[in-house]
Amino acid sequence: MSDTTSPATSDAAPRAVPGATSSTRPSRRAATLAGVAAIGLWGSFALLSTSVSSLPPLQVLASTFAIAALLGAAQLARRGRGGLSALRQPLGGWIVGVGGLFGYHALYFYALTAAPPVQVSVISYLWPLLIVLLSAALPGGRLRLRHLAGALLGLAGVWTVLAAGGAVRPSAAHATGYLAALGCALIWSTYSVLQRRFAEVPADAVAGPCAATAALGLAGHLAFERTVVPTAGQALGLLALGLGPVGVAFFAWDHATKHGDVPQLGALSYGAPVLSTLLLCLAGHAEASPQLLAACALVTAGGLVATAPSRPPRGAR
Repeated sequence: MSDTTSPATSDAAPRAVPGATSSTRPSRRAATLAGVAAIGLWGSFALLSTSVSSLPPLQVLASTFAIAALLGAAQLARRGRGGLSALRQPLGGWIVGVGGLFGYHALYFYALTAAPPVQVSVISYLWPLLIVLLSAALPGGRLRLRHLAGALLGLAGVWTVLAAGGAVRPSAAHATGYLAALGCALIWSTYSVLQRRFAEVPADAVAGPCAATAALGLAGHLAFERTVVPTAGQALGLLALGLGPVGVAFFAWDHATKHGDVPQLGALSYGAPVLSTLLLCLAGHAEASPQLLAACALVTAGGLVATAPSRPPRGAR
């Protein structure tokens, strides 16, 4: 996905620094690797979330983001007085950050209470494909036939997993969960694309939106839910989520999308639903049926088709 014609390299992407040389390449590779680490952590998100699925969704959201905020605060404290300056960012950055983090996870944790985790995982992980489509709609982008073909493959993957039998049999009773999972995909793809407009904001600033998300989650929990004291296993699940997929992963992704190879990250992101589904199968939360594996293959193929390099015109060198 490193071709320069990719929509992710549109005007929405951060501009190159004048006078930059090849010495900047290692940092770009390091940022891309940080994104790969985030993708790997997100692959464990659905499995870890099953350990806390019986807890109120907003309580889970508030708890995990409080842990992530504390993790970010510790990083800011290491920078001394200069750490607080990282929290200063445009109002738009706060709106995008809090809206993306809170909106996605509020819907995701709710979806896990309203639908089987494997269905939630496959539907919500349409966000990599949507990132490609939304990026193409930005100024300077272009929606090509391969983008549409990739989108159709991704939708075919969703249809396959919902139409499969056994552990993933669809049910009208899960309709709200399906819609919530689709909302997750829409919110996270929008968040990721808009992040390119705030490349000057350091990754440490994610601590602010994490804290705000935790506060919103707590307010919603106190208003609409009854507090449930977690068991020892659930407490460990909350800690693992807060430190990994909700903590380190978001700081790494923020840095990667602002300074790494975003087209390459988009292609690699399609490995997340495959890893997520495989982990759910290994843990016994889903059966590795041919239909389920076919759904993963279709979603992955959709991403690869949508992000394939364009062929140069004949005679071009």
